[in-house]
Amino acid sequence: MIRVMLVDDQALLRAGFRMVLGAQPDIRVVAEAGDGAAAVEAARSAEVDVVLMDVRMPVMDGVEATRLICAAGERPRVLILTTFDLDDYAFAALKAGASGFLLKDVPPSDLISAIHSVHSGDAVVAPSTTRRLLERFAVHLPSPGVVEQAALGGLTAREREVLVLVARGLSNVEIADRLDLAEATVKTHLGRVLAKLSLRDRAQVVVYAYEAGLVTPHSAG
Repeated sequence: MIRVMLVDDQALLRAGFRMVLGAQPDIRVVAEAGDGAAAVEAARSAEVDVVLMDVRMPVMDGVEATRLICAAGERPRVLILTTFDLDDYAFAALKAGASGFLLKDVPPSDLISAIHSVHSGDAVVAPSTTRRLLERFAVHLPSPGVVEQAALGGLTAREREVLVLVARGLSNVEIADRLDLAEATVKTHLGRVLAKLSLRDRAQVVVYAYEAGLVTPHSAG
């Protein structure tokens, strides 16, 4: 059972999501909040696996709430809900630790699929959208190579290859094919990359690789 918290200042929107998710046998809405501060408090007291987080809310916005929730531990994972896919808030939320973002008018099937993906540790950001986001906000990224080289030095050559390919948007299956490896081996390498660099998931790998200068918006294709 995947336990979900809904965070949005519009009660009607929360009700719509609750109706969609309530029809799923393996998803249960266990908490709701109308602003970021209430979401942070609820995340401390409720057993939650995935948070559907709005970004523009009173009291505390979704970016700050995401940062506080993600800083507290591995769970829950945060999925940002936004009105526009190229959004300053969406980019800031990825930096804050979100596992991805969706448009608010996403079809129900895509919403359910995204919740399953985030719960299993995958990111929910289309590679093309990620590239456009990072290209648009590249001015806010540090100069290439600012990320601690000592951390990158702790990766094996193969782990570094996997990191770059994940950042370019390839799936585990595509990486396995590219490197002539078993998919399980790719998962193992990715797990080690996440552990060594203290990253939560693929979304964080993307941001890290751009900040390290390993991938640029124009090279990610």
